[in-house]
Amino acid sequence: MAPFPPAGPCRHRLLLAALLVLSATLSACGFHLKGATPVPFQSIYTNINLDTEFGARLQRTILFNSPHTQFTPRRNEADAYLHLISDEQDLRQLSLDADGRVEEYELELRFTFEVLDREGRLILPPTTLRSVRELPYNDRIIQAKESEITHNFNNMRNELIDQILRRLSAPEVANAYANASERPAAEAPTGAEPSPELPASPLTRPGLPPTYP
Repeated sequence: MAPFPPAGPCRHRLLLAALLVLSATLSACGFHLKGATPVPFQSIYTNINLDTEFGARLQRTILFNSPHTQFTPRRNEADAYLHLISDEQDLRQLSLDADGRVEEYELELRFTFEVLDREGRLILPPTTLRSVRELPYNDRIIQAKESEITHNFNNMRNELIDQILRRLSAPEVANAYANASERPAAEAPTGAEPSPELPASPLTRPGLPPTYP
């Protein structure tokens, strides 16, 4: 049997292409996050609904970057409580043309949360993360633009997930968690049980589709 031919430039290019495709796939799934470090908690409870697309992606991203961490269904079993305080979505008219038609929209997401330990001591104070994008609009191709708006909101939520992970894995959070016994207990947050599908904020233009977390 003839020996395998030596690996040449063509084979190297194919291997490189395969690696790039794999990397892009993982990034699209919300797994890869450059510079992320594991979170300091062994277990997490959250009132974010993990059965939604946003919740499931957040869970996968945290578990991928912090394999030792598990999500628990009961708060009293968790080292940390990731408490969602508010989740708001807005679509605003940014500019109009000479005929009064919308030329550009501003899309904004605001996600406010805090982290407490098992004893109710504040590890990360209430923190608001924002994602803002500007989007040109053409009322002659409404259906395509509505789809693009939904797509942009979904991408913005993925960006928020990256920001959440970076906050959870930040050195100051690890330090606060390690020295939690020195911190006073915070006021017990309401809404401890996971909420159902989080509703989107009403959009300002009639006919635009709702976008869910």
